[in-house]
Amino acid sequence: MDHSCYHCGVECGNDRVIFEDKEFCCNGCKTVYEILSGNGLSGYYDLERNPGISPDIRADKFNFLDNPDLQQKLLDFDDGQLSIVNLYIPQMHCSSCIWVLENLHKLDHRVRSAQVNFPKKTARITFQNELGLKALVILLSTIGYEPHISLDDREENKGKADRSLIYKLGVAGFAFGNVMLLSFPEYFEIDEFWLNQYKPFFRAIMFCMSLPVVFYAASSYFTSAWKGLRAGILNIDVPIALGIAVLFLRSSWEIFTHTGQGFFDSLTGLVFFLLLGRYFQQRTYDYLSFERDYKSYFPIGVTRIGAGAKEEPVDIYKVKEGDRLLIRNEELIPADAILIRGEARVDYSFVTGESDPVKKVSGEQLFAGGKQMGAAIEVEVVKDVSQSYLTQLWSNEVFQTDKKTRFRDLTNTISKYFTIVILLIALVSGITWYVIDASKAIPVISAILIVACPCALALSAPFTLGNMLRIFGRKQFYLKDAQVIERMAAVGTVVFDKTGTITAGNSNEISYEGEALDPKEESLLRSTLRNSNHPLSRQLYEMLEPFDVLPLDRFNEYTGKGVEGVYGDTSVKAGSPDFVGSKPATTTAKTAVHIRVNKMYKGAYTFYNKYRSGMAQLFRKLKKHYDLALLSGDNDSERVNLEKLLPSGTQMFFNQKPNDKLEYISFHQKEGAKIMMVGDGLNDAGALQQSDVGVAIAENVNVFSPACDAILDAAKLEHLHSYLGAARSAVTIIKVSFILSFLYNIVGLYFAVTGALSPVVAAILMPVSSLSVVAFTTLATSWVGKKLK
Repeated sequence: MDHSCYHCGVECGNDRVIFEDKEFCCNGCKTVYEILSGNGLSGYYDLERNPGISPDIRADKFNFLDNPDLQQKLLDFDDGQLSIVNLYIPQMHCSSCIWVLENLHKLDHRVRSAQVNFPKKTARITFQNELGLKALVILLSTIGYEPHISLDDREENKGKADRSLIYKLGVAGFAFGNVMLLSFPEYFEIDEFWLNQYKPFFRAIMFCMSLPVVFYAASSYFTSAWKGLRAGILNIDVPIALGIAVLFLRSSWEIFTHTGQGFFDSLTGLVFFLLLGRYFQQRTYDYLSFERDYKSYFPIGVTRIGAGAKEEPVDIYKVKEGDRLLIRNEELIPADAILIRGEARVDYSFVTGESDPVKKVSGEQLFAGGKQMGAAIEVEVVKDVSQSYLTQLWSNEVFQTDKKTRFRDLTNTISKYFTIVILLIALVSGITWYVIDASKAIPVISAILIVACPCALALSAPFTLGNMLRIFGRKQFYLKDAQVIERMAAVGTVVFDKTGTITAGNSNEISYEGEALDPKEESLLRSTLRNSNHPLSRQLYEMLEPFDVLPLDRFNEYTGKGVEGVYGDTSVKAGSPDFVGSKPATTTAKTAVHIRVNKMYKGAYTFYNKYRSGMAQLFRKLKKHYDLALLSGDNDSERVNLEKLLPSGTQMFFNQKPNDKLEYISFHQKEGAKIMMVGDGLNDAGALQQSDVGVAIAENVNVFSPACDAILDAAKLEHLHSYLGAARSAVTIIKVSFILSFLYNIVGLYFAVTGALSPVVAAILMPVSSLSVVAFTTLATSWVGKKLK
């Protein structure tokens, strides 16, 4: 079936919108189509006469926004008349969405303006206070752009982007360009009266321009080198800092003693190229978040039932033990609690990975992070939010440590030996020249430290890994930083979650068992399901054959039970066995929708996990190089199918709690294993953090994902083996570029040891070595990238 957007033609995803039997990739395209069909924006979305495209939006869902304290924490500006708020809207999809959101003032004149930041999926909206924040959010939700408001949004002191590296790069680049221009007459030894007369002045300018480069732009290298030495580590910044210091001191000495022109061009160029490499390596995807915890998923407010059964919205952090809360359909339970009233049908896939909702009755315990999938319930809190089962996961020490400290990258590993060798060469050469000609001992030592400054060596990894970051990004594989690539190359074991990772998150295989429905009955069933927003109803609706829509005489949806439709003298019920009023002949542990037509039980549509395409081939290719394991929070009902899908010998563990997954990975790491964890949910966060490389699978990379090292588009999971292979190739390229860098150092050391190093030789050799390494790594990684799918 073709699922391309009727308006813009792009392929529709799982969030497609169906209107008048036409499919649209997003609400924006649907709205633009309606306007082009003759409906004006303000006319069609008159909220007093027409509630819009989502009449199921409940106003009480946003009651917590009536709380003045919460409002002030969300608003960026409020002067009593106008307010400004920055809202995260994950439903943004294309230019049509931007147009609709930036024309909110046509829906309600109290909205003054809206400015969209599409890469970050945010909208900065200015509105009159008489509208109110709650009404604004309802307006957005009504037109299909419900904002995601979480605990993260109420955090004060949000971190700001660090631009210091950009400023340093600018300073070094400006100085490098000008010093090179001022040095040209020195290179060619032009003997001209005017140039000779002002030569001291030009050299003084070069000296002044080098000061901010050394003391500001290069300051991070001196700091890092000092910290490394204090810790007893010879990192790559030690020889770099030593080279910069010697360059500056020798050049300054030559300038002030009028014995030479110095090496200020090489100095500023060195710092510029080093900073350029660091910037390239640190380049990441600002619009993605790799550091999410439970606060990114929890709402900022809940409904508390006070004295006299009065309902009031409260800050989630003010919920304490003994409070009674009202949890509505599809709302998260914010703290461990006891069910007091109502029938709970809790979806714990958010926490445990178990795909089937769990039924609970009055008196049973409910855990934080579960989502109620039925009528509203009342619960009594037994633990504060900070002490709940879910939040205790983040008290594990693995979330308090940086996994970078557990890994020593290739550059710093080699730099230890490189520094020792260079210092030995300088010492031996200095002693030799002191015996031959004492006046040349210091110049030779300084020349060796200058030319052996590992600029090309330091650029190899940044440009190789930085380019691979860019290539992976084009393939919808987004890495947190460049070091993740080196850790990927060292991986020996790949561990998978099941639900939502190797299974499709929003689709299932559906089979029917029972008496066949005739065309009229099937048409009535599909017309009934068409009116329901329940996920199972939508999936079953998509599976049934197309039909002519029947105008139902009556439709009812019973939350948590099922749906009922009536057309003429025929009625159909679809839902649970109890709801249809008849028990099936056989029972199954699988999710099923049972069907009754009039008073006769017909059968059931059973939902099975649908595995993503290409999984069998992926596992076979991975098995050639890696050990495989499966950790699932779900039950083992899929064991038989998984045994057919996974290679023989693959370890499979079911009913795994979040801490169980973390402990499994930690145990094998202690045995020396390097592990990649591939998961999708918050229940995988501990394992993703503990693993050497944590990869989060996302149906939409702009929607929330757990804390991780990388985010992989779900459609690209079948190519995971090729990304791992590319990471190994990147490390090989770094090693080859190291050899190239060493060759340049050997040539440079020849001039330095023999006392023949001149400013011209240094000015040529250092940039050429850097540029050639950059060119090699860029071409080599681009060649590797062309082979990726």
